[in-house]
Amino acid sequence: MEKNTPNPAVYYVTIDADEADRRLDNFLLSHLKGVPRSRIYKLIRSGEVRVNKGRAKPDRRLLAGDLVRIPPVRTATAASAKRQEQGSARWLEERIIYEDRDLLVLDKPSGLAVHGGSGIALGAIEMLRTLRGEHDKLELVHRLDRDTSGCLLVAKRRPALRRLHELFRNGEVQKCYTALLHGNWKGGNLVVDEPLLTTQRRNGERHVRVSGDGKRAVTRFVPERSYAGAQLTSIEIETGRTHQIRVHAAHLGHPVAGDRRYGLEEDPIVRDFGLGRLFLHASTLVFESPKGDRVIRAESPLDEGLLLVLKKMEA
Repeated sequence: MEKNTPNPAVYYVTIDADEADRRLDNFLLSHLKGVPRSRIYKLIRSGEVRVNKGRAKPDRRLLAGDLVRIPPVRTATAASAKRQEQGSARWLEERIIYEDRDLLVLDKPSGLAVHGGSGIALGAIEMLRTLRGEHDKLELVHRLDRDTSGCLLVAKRRPALRRLHELFRNGEVQKCYTALLHGNWKGGNLVVDEPLLTTQRRNGERHVRVSGDGKRAVTRFVPERSYAGAQLTSIEIETGRTHQIRVHAAHLGHPVAGDRRYGLEEDPIVRDFGLGRLFLHASTLVFESPKGDRVIRAESPLDEGLLLVLKKMEA
């Protein structure tokens, strides 16, 4: 990506192969760090941002060689805000469990959204971008629910992102979760192949249910350890639908402990054992490296809070 600054008020960016195929809004959000999302969209709508001298929509896909006009939006206030964000995000650096030239895997804590929006100023990806600056072009490869902890895959280069997306689409990424499910499990391993339909509620929340009108979703449940009224379970997903594990588990009659949306109204594990979050953890990711030269395996153990709940249940 080449920058040409003909005057101090406006500068131009020539899109290179690494930046190609990005949406214009996503390109600007990562390029103009510290500038609010609402301001970015206003710049596009007003025509202050232009592509090849013409107006463009936020969802326009950029091509290699495109010339993007960027107006002066960096201010002292934005720079100050960026420094504050950088300081508040440094703890996240310690949660990176794997990294190479093409990608990194973050051990995302429960309660942290993967990206900002819907009243959330900063998510994991914005915080990582603030820490790393413009050198790494960080992009989410997949997503985790806000309340789900564990392995989150982030690409550092556009070619790596495209290849990792391809692996996910082709089902070539092994995704293993650990969950505590309510109820006494009967039998052994179980595969749920039930379509899921996502709907929007009036307050903007997404709600998912099993429906023949939905998209195919496949979840494999492997019971690991039994407790009184609960089952520690290893779960693998062949598809990556919104809230897939939580909805399929509830459909079986074994909702995830601590699930306020699809779980029990009166949750005995929350009440009796101090569970303060969703007991769902992305424990393992296994996939081929973007260059195809090795297999990468990233693992995240259960955090101390979840282990303490299990210890109390054992007692």
